[in-house]
Amino acid sequence: DDAESIAAIRHAIASGVNWIDTAAVYGLGHSEELVGKAIAGLPEAERPYIFTKAGLVWDPDNPEAAPRRIMKPASVRREIEDSLRRLNVERIDLYQVHYPDTGESLEYAGGGFGAVSPNATPLEEYWQVMADLKAEGKVRAIGLSNHSAELLEAAERVAHVDAIQPPFSAINRSAAAEIAWAHAHDTGVIVYSPLQSGLLTGAFSAERVAGLPADDWRTAHHDFTTGLAANLRLADALRPIAARHGATVAEVAIAWALAWPGITGAIVGARKTTQVDGWIGAGSVELT
Repeated sequence: DDAESIAAIRHAIASGVNWIDTAAVYGLGHSEELVGKAIAGLPEAERPYIFTKAGLVWDPDNPEAAPRRIMKPASVRREIEDSLRRLNVERIDLYQVHYPDTGESLEYAGGGFGAVSPNATPLEEYWQVMADLKAEGKVRAIGLSNHSAELLEAAERVAHVDAIQPPFSAINRSAAAEIAWAHAHDTGVIVYSPLQSGLLTGAFSAERVAGLPADDWRTAHHDFTTGLAANLRLADALRPIAARHGATVAEVAIAWALAWPGITGAIVGARKTTQVDGWIGAGSVELT
């Protein structure tokens, strides 16, 4: 519900959240429009930083089709103008690249994303465009999401990588190399999925997973099938820690991610104000 979404954003800001991460492709522009509405009435001093992304382009004539990974310079420039308009801001605080350009559709299959085609734009070319947008004042900082340490090194030779955005949680630690690279290069790190799609909230059980709708992507994902038992045991192991800190399981899971060397912040979602209250205390939980 749009009104609930806007209320959740404003409640998060009032509770101390000072940045919002979104993307053009989320809701095919709708998420950026909602963020724009949520911050529109706020005094300048109370406005959060706004982060968004480029590189996943959908077909407006076929919105059900998977978006394509495109970072061609002209496409990026179209995207940023559209994002600025939807967000109703003069400048984006952090502009990020979703994925390395492959020129193909983004299709999740077996843990891999797409394949590189001859239409792909080289990293050096699209990262230069991002650097140009920063020099022009359209964005304050530029970042890369889902890029390997090798690609980060290549990008750094073109322009400094201000931030990266990898997935990272107590369950999924596969981005440790990228986080270490960032830590060594004075690059910020905001991690996504620190709650592993809800598994680390403490609210999941085998029964709840069994009752998920057939069209829910989680019903076919390793984390919720063959890996479910181990993941639920890990979540259960956080319960006594949460009790000791007077915190929720979700707050402990987020605090675990934030405590990792080099991590600057963690992206956590909320559809309602009550969900914000379930994790807002993570920033003040100090784990041994």
